[in-house]
Amino acid sequence: MNNYKMTIQYDGGRYKGWQRLGTSDDTIQGKIENVLTELAGETVEIIGSGRTDAGVHALAQIANFKISEGKNESEIMEYLNRYLPQDISVVEVISVPERFHARYNAKDKTYLYKIWNEQYTNPFMRKYSMHVDQKLDITKMETACQYFIGKHDFTAFSNAKSKKKSMVREIYTIDIEENAGFIEIRVQGNGFLYNMVRKMVGTLIEVGLGEIEAESIPGILESKERVQTGRMAYAEGLYLEKVDF
Repeated sequence: MNNYKMTIQYDGGRYKGWQRLGTSDDTIQGKIENVLTELAGETVEIIGSGRTDAGVHALAQIANFKISEGKNESEIMEYLNRYLPQDISVVEVISVPERFHARYNAKDKTYLYKIWNEQYTNPFMRKYSMHVDQKLDITKMETACQYFIGKHDFTAFSNAKSKKKSMVREIYTIDIEENAGFIEIRVQGNGFLYNMVRKMVGTLIEVGLGEIEAESIPGILESKERVQTGRMAYAEGLYLEKVDF
């Protein structure tokens, strides 16, 4: 079998997330698989590095797929971009060893969250950021970030339905930058649970608004109680920015 790795960008605003759903065609995975199946003349399944939620975007989602007949990388990329919707783009296709697996071989991921932190709305970025009209205290938020660094049980910061699998994840770095009205939060870790980044950001926002203390985060982590976390940040501000292998 011929194995190919793709780098994909998408605006997730009108989709029900990355993962293919049997009852709906409104998923990123479903759209790409439909086009690849037409190209290959056989049913093609793609494997993503991870699942993004409904409404979440990607600057560099990584996926791989296998087909029986070898094809030129540029031919595959051209075909995909010709027939995919304009809010999904394939920016690279390369041939990789048959053992390459986009999910199992991923070492870490970086998510970017954008907050528009002005009193007025931003009409051009309202679908691609979360609007917080009260000024956030960045210093307090940076203090709170330090409590997330390291290996923790993130049960309290996830909406995962099953607890059979380990809820332990390791966060390597969290950086906050202010830029022309935006606050950008980058979170890098070895993996993320369902809704984990959005719940972390929601809690950081509450810290920045002075609604909770930064020093309360270790207790929330230890409690494993989801009701103790802050509000969940909106999906439209979240981007899968980078996957490292």
